[in-house]
Amino acid sequence: MKRRNFIKLSATASAISLTPFQLQAALKTFMPYVDCPDISNRKLVLVNLSGGNDGLNTIVPLNQYDIYSNLRPKIKVPVTGSNQYITLDRTLVNNQQIGLHPALTGIKSLYDRGWVRIMQSVGYPSQNKSHFRSNDLYLTGNDGNSVLNGSTTGWMGRFMERYYSNLVTQNFPIAIEIGAVNRSLGFHSQEAHNLSLNLSRQDPNNFYSIVNGLLGEPPANYPDSDYGDQLRFLTGIDSSTDTYSEAISAAFGRGTNATTYPDNDLSNQLKTVARLISGDLKTKIYMVHIHGFDTHDSQVQGGGEVIGSHYSLLSELSGAIEAFMNDLNSQSLADDVVGLTFSEFGRKAAENGNLGTDHGEIAPMFIFGKPVKGGVSGTNPDLSEATSANNFQLTTVQYDYRQTFATLLQNFLGASDAIIDETFFNHTLNDSFVNLKVGDILKSEFDISLGCIPNQDDKFQENKKWLLYPNPFKNTINLSSIEYLESVSYKIYDSSGAFLMSRTDHLVNGKATIDLFNLSSGVYFFEIMLSNGSNEVHKAIKI
Repeated sequence: MKRRNFIKLSATASAISLTPFQLQAALKTFMPYVDCPDISNRKLVLVNLSGGNDGLNTIVPLNQYDIYSNLRPKIKVPVTGSNQYITLDRTLVNNQQIGLHPALTGIKSLYDRGWVRIMQSVGYPSQNKSHFRSNDLYLTGNDGNSVLNGSTTGWMGRFMERYYSNLVTQNFPIAIEIGAVNRSLGFHSQEAHNLSLNLSRQDPNNFYSIVNGLLGEPPANYPDSDYGDQLRFLTGIDSSTDTYSEAISAAFGRGTNATTYPDNDLSNQLKTVARLISGDLKTKIYMVHIHGFDTHDSQVQGGGEVIGSHYSLLSELSGAIEAFMNDLNSQSLADDVVGLTFSEFGRKAAENGNLGTDHGEIAPMFIFGKPVKGGVSGTNPDLSEATSANNFQLTTVQYDYRQTFATLLQNFLGASDAIIDETFFNHTLNDSFVNLKVGDILKSEFDISLGCIPNQDDKFQENKKWLLYPNPFKNTINLSSIEYLESVSYKIYDSSGAFLMSRTDHLVNGKATIDLFNLSSGVYFFEIMLSNGSNEVHKAIKI
């Protein structure tokens, strides 16, 4: 298949390997869990509701329905009729009484099975209502006040960089993203090697042959410009693709789907994820996307109606998640998977003049999965705070989005306190999100924080003191230290762990430039000797 035809395939995915790489021989053993359940196959599935989902019509605050109705006379979800709201749970206290949007029948079904928890009023301090900026803040782990978590790296990248460093020399990607044209900032780390692979929805027959040599032979010379840098990066992606393509294709071939999915884009994405999980691909984090939630107009077809763009989006979301969970459960895989929806912000409490809603702040999250403890966290937002004086905004954040993620990363995946703090830290409150975790997200039998969090603080989890760049590289690569040093000693190994050379180079302005023109294209490991007698290992790709 020619490249131009490949690009036209309908579903775009990114398979991402984003960690400091360790030598295969040093990392053969997976961390032991003493008196802990087996969590080696646990996975997170993140569902991005791109555009800013309207939380008030998604989960209607029934205890304030009159105020809600006055704020939204034309677009409100009605209390009667064929498209009235779905009462979530009559056993909840009054300020948690919720009416689900009538399109969310699948979510209601999963809730009744005890597999859904709703997080109320999720956001972050100093909310930014720009799509691009707020999305970046959500993905980097920041809060609108500080970029101390790293404005150019993603929290998922940082998490995987530390927590899954013992898996990165395997032949599978640690994370896979489907349904987005551009690579997500959330997966970027200091040593990012991204792959953009098209899984062609449910047709992987030619996947391995397509992705191998996708860009053809790399150019002999790269322009000294932004274009040249991007071209170098893309050819590096292409050269590293074959590390993962065969594993993905094989897992897809082994896997199966045990239930029928709706015919829409998000269902196809989750159908692919389920099949890869069924095929025993060891990928830890999946992210899928559903676009179109920027509902400034035509959120409903007409005044007093429910049918419209938002109804279609929520119907697609609900049906896809229900089918996905039924699929996993039918294959006895549901114990190992937790999913979560998130959107960059919510919408205003008041409707606009175009049968829609404008950019707001807080928004709800759905956490779903068999390990999830069903229920509602938090109370309905206080609609009285939305007035003309504040442009009808709901501003009270009940849960920082990082609280939810930190809880799942530690209590479900098993990350240590140190890993959580390096993934994101609450610089506004100067407090660890370990101290701010949300209770009751997981059923007790799945919550490994109850006396069982493995120790991750070994030498492979130390802060990196060296940076290798550019990566991928063509003939030369730079080693740069964050400390003032006069020299650097290192060893280089090939992709199989075979020793190639040992050198000591002097540093000029904290940097050593290494000429490796004699090495063939491929994957190499740099073992750098540190002054304290330990070492750190980096992976680099020569193109």
